[in-house]
Formats: sequence, C-alpha cells, structure tokens
Amino acid sequence: MLAVIGTIPDPAMPVTEGPAALGRGGLSVAELEIAPDRGTPALLGAACAACGVLGLPAPFAFLVGDEGRGHGSRELYRHLVDVLPRRSLSTLAFHYLLPDVMWHDKVLFAVNEMHPRPRLIADAGFMYAAKMSGQATAYDLFTPDAGELAFLADEQAPHPFYTRGFILHDGNRVPDLIRRAYDGDNAAACLLVKGSTDHVADRTGVLFTVDSPNEAAMEAMGGTGDTLTGTVAALIESGRDVSDAARIAARTNRLAAKLAQPTPASRISEIIACIPQALTLALAEEAQ
Repeated sequence: MLAVIGTIPDPAMPVTEGPAALGRGGLSVAELEIAPDRGTPALLGAACAACGVLGLPAPFAFLVGDEGRGHGSRELYRHLVDVLPRRSLSTLAFHYLLPDVMWHDKVLFAVNEMHPRPRLIADAGFMYAAKMSGQATAYDLFTPDAGELAFLADEQAPHPFYTRGFILHDGNRVPDLIRRAYDGDNAAACLLVKGSTDHVADRTGVLFTVDSPNEAAMEAMGGTGDTLTGTVAALIESGRDVSDAARIAARTNRLAAKLAQPTPASRISEIIACIPQALTLALAEEAQ
C-alpha cells in the first residue's frame, strides 16, 4: 500500500492517520474533511485519483497540523518512529515536514526495520532533510523543482537558505545541476525535476524530458508540483520502474492541465478532477 506523509496548515490538527478518500465533497482522512488545494492535501488527492485508475487501494495518510513552526512535524516524526516498523507499506511518499536531521534519521532507521523495505519518495521539506542528513542515496525518487535542485547540487550548502548564488543562477542548466547533485551523492536513485520542461534523470544523466502539452497557467498555480508527486507515487506503487513512472506522471500532469483548461485563478482541485482521464490517456499512449 502507498502511504503519503505530510502536514496541513492547521495547528489544531493532531497526528491523524487512515485511508484517504476523494469524492465530490473533497478529500477525507479518518472522517476529517480536507480541501485538496495545495501542499500535502493536493499530493494526497492526486494519489487518490491515480490509484483509482490503476486499481490500487486508496493511499494511507499520516498527517498533522503545522504552520511551519515545527511542533506538529516533530509529533508526526515521533509517531512514525513508533509505528512504521510494524506497518506493511510498500511505498512511502514524504512531503512537507519541517526539516529536522535528527528526526529524519530516526524515521529512516524505522523504515529500515520494515520488511520488506518500502520504496521511498521525498519532496519538499523532507527532501531537504534527506539531503541535509547525507542520506539522499537511501531514496528511490526526489521530485525537486529547479530551485530545490540547486540546493541538491550545492555540496557545501547545509540548508536551502545557504545555496550559493552562482548555483542558483544555473537554473536554466538543469542537466549540469543534476550532474552536480549526483557527483556529491546528494540525489536519490532517480530525479523528477519539475519545471517548464520536466526532466527525469539518474546518475547516468537525463533519461527523459517532457514538455507537452504546455499550459502556461500551470506556472502561476500553486500545487501543480504536488499533483505530479502524488501521481508518480501511485505509479510507483503500481509496480512500474521509477523512471518510467516519473515520465508517465509528467505527461499525465500536463494532460490533466490541458483537460482542465486552467486560468491563474483556477484551483488545484480542478486539475485533480482531470487526473483519471489524463492518466488513462497517458497509459494508452504507453500501450501504443
């Protein structure tokens, strides 16, 4: 089973876990209604939509409220350390948790006690913690945007705030940044770099690029990177090779945007609603 792990911006929400469900009324976890607008809820909503097409069980969610101060993140870290070794989960998608190297390492130790060991995906804050801890190579997939890739590429930066300027300015040279990230052992086995052109890469270099369809409004919408990560998580859970899953997910996300015809005022839930049709189209392309 796929599990999605992250936070929502509600400090009153305690650690909550349970199967997720996506319906006309929105997203729900353990009878808690959540708007899948952006962040972890958007990732989770996309994963639900993709799992439905792939014939997979609904993803399991581990959530907590955190407005960025870290208290909720630490509670969720603590919960994961306690429960993961006893859970049967085949793919874990970690999203935004306040980066904390000590707690990241404790969670990774708990993951290593799971049998069989699940495939690991990291995005957002948890990807930062993975790189900061020196444990990036323990992961199967990172899903950075170009700015986050610059942090991975900077072997000296202990935190994203300290990414050196000349590296940040290399955002238009994604292949070079990918190479630097792998040279420093600061990348997962596979990278899905999100942008105007999506790049799928491993240690050998860029494997695939996906740049169509191209809906300009996507660049102004928050949450489209989250839907991409949720879709690739479901495809990996379906048993596909990670790089192939990343390529199909990138195509699916773009097709969903084309179907939704968004404007800068659109909500990410409009993209999520189109993922089932978009994924069906992308899989049909693969079959051909």
